[in-house]
Amino acid sequence: MAPDDEATDSSTDADSETDAERTTIRAGRNFEQEYRLDASDAGEFLVALGEQLRDGDELTISDDEWELPFAFGEPVSLEIDFEGTDEPELEIELELPGRTDETGPRVK
Repeated sequence: MAPDDEATDSSTDADSETDAERTTIRAGRNFEQEYRLDASDAGEFLVALGEQLRDGDELTISDDEWELPFAFGEPVSLEIDFEGTDEPELEIELELPGRTDETGPRVK
């Protein structure tokens, strides 16, 4: 299909309508969402997240109902927790501190 086809235009309109209907999660609000996914879907999410972490200092996570833009700072904290008894479980936790635009005081 050519870029100016009507089908392409209508899908772009549908995407922008979906974006407009999403709730944007902003600072000053707590938010938590848990998903149970296939390992391949979780892998795709982690790859996309990793690319955003590698390529900039801002990321956006979203689904059909919400969008969470986040400007992160350094250092990033990565924790790996393996529980090998009974039912083995591996937990990987990534904590991103928020970025601050504050500057330090000056000495005169």
